[in-house]
Amino acid sequence: MEKEQVKVDKHSVYHFFKRITDILVSLVALIILSPVILILAILIFVQDGHTPFYKQIRIGQYGKPFGMFKFRSMIFNADKVLENNPKLYQKYVDNGFKLPEGEDPRVTKIGAFIRKTSLDEIPQFFNVLIGEMALVGPRPIVKKEMFEYGDRINEFLSVKPGALGLWQASGRANIGYPERCDIELEYIKNASYWYDVKVFFACCISIIKRDGAF
Repeated sequence: MEKEQVKVDKHSVYHFFKRITDILVSLVALIILSPVILILAILIFVQDGHTPFYKQIRIGQYGKPFGMFKFRSMIFNADKVLENNPKLYQKYVDNGFKLPEGEDPRVTKIGAFIRKTSLDEIPQFFNVLIGEMALVGPRPIVKKEMFEYGDRINEFLSVKPGALGLWQASGRANIGYPERCDIELEYIKNASYWYDVKVFFACCISIIKRDGAF
C-alpha cells in the first residue's frame, strides 16, 4: 500500500512541475517570439489575403479532439483540395498521412520555408499555454491515424500530446508507421521530468539540423 502511495505521489509531482514548466516556457516563448509571429503573420496574409493561421483538429488526451494551431503553410482550403483529388489523397495516406517532400502542390513558397525551419509550429505555444498540449509529449494525431496504434491506442491517448517529442527528435517525417508508434509509446513508458528535458534538447538539435522537416 505504501509503495502504491509513493508511486502516486511521484506521478503527481511530475505532472505538477511539468505543467508549471509548460506555462512558463510557452509564455516566455510567445513574448520573445512576438515580433517573429507578427512578421510571419503579415507575410502569409499578404500572399493571398487569407488568415495566416491554421487550426487542424487533432486527437488529444483521452481521445478529446482539439484545434492545433499552426502558421498556414498551404493554400487556403488545402484540406478540400486534397479530399477532392483521389490520387493525391491516396498518396497522402500511403505515405503515413503526409505527402513526400516536394510533391505537395498545396504548399506555398513561404510555407515551404516555414515548414523547413519549423517556424510553422510556433503557434502551438498557445495550445501549450492553455493546457491542450504539453511542451513535450507524443505528437498529436488526426482521427484517421488512430487505427495505426491498434489495441495500443488507449495507452497512446493516456497522456497529453506534445509540441515536441521523441518522434521529432528521432527524425520526424523520416520515420513512418508502424515504427512511429513504437517511438511514441517508448516516450510514454519512460516519461519523467528529466527525460522531458532530454527530449526537449534533442528536438532543438533536430530542428536546427532540419531532420525530417518539410
